[in-house]
Amino acid sequence: MKLEEQLLERSENKCELCQSGESLKLYEVPPQSTSTEDNCIIICDKCLAQIEKREELDSKHWSCLTGSMWSEVPGVQVVSWRMLNRLSNESWAMDNLDMMYLDEERLAWAKAAGGLDNDTDTVELHKDSIGGILQTGDTVVLTKTLDVKGSQLSAKLGTVVKNIRLVENNTDQIEGKIEGQVIVILTKYVRKQG
Repeated sequence: MKLEEQLLERSENKCELCQSGESLKLYEVPPQSTSTEDNCIIICDKCLAQIEKREELDSKHWSCLTGSMWSEVPGVQVVSWRMLNRLSNESWAMDNLDMMYLDEERLAWAKAAGGLDNDTDTVELHKDSIGGILQTGDTVVLTKTLDVKGSQLSAKLGTVVKNIRLVENNTDQIEGKIEGQVIVILTKYVRKQG
């Protein structure tokens, strides 16, 4: 039996963190050299996106840790500990962390991949004018007519900009092509389409 099949059987086809039955994946809890039943878990897309900091941390979603932290599976314990640490500004998470016990070996594993930073340090997200999260390749619509500095170009309200790129180290800016010209656009003047 393949490892993923064993883990799906162990988890009863549910996320081992939040119990969701949708979009399940095998997650290798880093760092590790070989994948085993102990250091791999089955998790859903939502948990994975937040663990990998591709999505903002939703503390309501992670209240599931109150149950999953008691799992006998080492990988589940380590991920639970890491996420509780990232949520350490929440009183319930601190209470759970105080109750949780990891032996020295598992605690060293949990600390090995970070997890001690709480989410004030996470990657800032590019957001549109109404708070929607923007990603490279998205299509946006201008919510204001913009005059482009250094050119005769005026980007009209309602202009569709396809295949945007995020400006690194500045969450207030994206790059997009309008009339064949690549320009920098402030995120507060766009709305994600779709």
